[in-house]
Amino acid sequence: MSESVVAAVSYEFGRTEVAEIPMPDISDDAGLLRVEMTGVCGSDWPYYQKYPGTKGPLILGHEPVGRVETLGRIARDRFGVKEGDRVALEEYLPCGHCKYCRSGDFRLCDATDTLNRPDAVRYGSTPISRAPSLWGGYSRFQYLHPNSVFHRVPDHVPAKQATLALPLGNGVEWAYLQGKARIGEAVVIQGPGQQGLACVVAAKEAGASCIIVTGLSTPADERRLALAKQLGADYTVNVDKVNLFDAVKDATGGEMADLVIDCASGGTETVVSAINLARKSGRIIMGGRKFKKIPEFDSDVLISRFLTVKGMRGHSWDAVELGLGIIASGRYALDGMCTHTFPLAEVDQALRTVGGQGLPGAIHCTVSPWE
Repeated sequence: MSESVVAAVSYEFGRTEVAEIPMPDISDDAGLLRVEMTGVCGSDWPYYQKYPGTKGPLILGHEPVGRVETLGRIARDRFGVKEGDRVALEEYLPCGHCKYCRSGDFRLCDATDTLNRPDAVRYGSTPISRAPSLWGGYSRFQYLHPNSVFHRVPDHVPAKQATLALPLGNGVEWAYLQGKARIGEAVVIQGPGQQGLACVVAAKEAGASCIIVTGLSTPADERRLALAKQLGADYTVNVDKVNLFDAVKDATGGEMADLVIDCASGGTETVVSAINLARKSGRIIMGGRKFKKIPEFDSDVLISRFLTVKGMRGHSWDAVELGLGIIASGRYALDGMCTHTFPLAEVDQALRTVGGQGLPGAIHCTVSPWE
């Protein structure tokens, strides 16, 4: 094995350079992943804008798929995988002993909370100044922390599709495990990005009989809405041209939606529309971060219409396992979500593309570290 690792290091916003990181010594309780390909998550864009300046240089990327290269003596017994196994990694590095970890909800473990704990360690958002530096997937090798969480990936699954494990896991978590989508229900999904499309697949798998996806009059959304139909959506609604409430009312025979999933980021308008689109006793899942407050919000409507509103944070282990099962089945046209692949030397372009400032037509992009 070489004495250094080639990785794309983000030094500041807009400047990522290919660099050589010393190959770490692997302790008995850790390991090393040979990265095959890494997905570019939508959250990598705000990380890219903020974290290199506040945390220092770092290797982004928290959707890696690869093969276990090296395992320490203790890790061989603890990890449940062996050298040569093909795996996907969770971004979370949970403590393993708090009440959230013990109950299976390790995504809520304080050790994974990078938003409120600057010192928290997580793949794709930990600076290279913290040994052994290889904390991100935009690299040829990635360090396997003793608390790593693994998912086995079947050999027949193409690498591009395998990197959808976490996004599709989000869709399963939001639409099925938390949203409780059921056979025969009407589901509205606001926002046709990768999370919204993942929710389409999950809602279809759950047996929803009426899936409605909303988008805007942009070329990107028009392509995504067309893909939503291929993935199982029954209706798509351009909210710039059609009254959304009337469209949902017509599609549901006046009943409105059993479940509304808000995957749109940015403005708070979709929060209000989600509440208006749900039937009495309906369920609302809030997945898209707004970074804004809703002015003069009337909370009484939640009471008068007996609504359940739940905020989403990531995914569970079960959701990713179910997502990988869907990917491996080959039942869905998931290649349509896999739009661009970039080498390490073009990670800046990959991030700008996901952020809407690079190549057109992006849904889910990937970084291939060996090209």
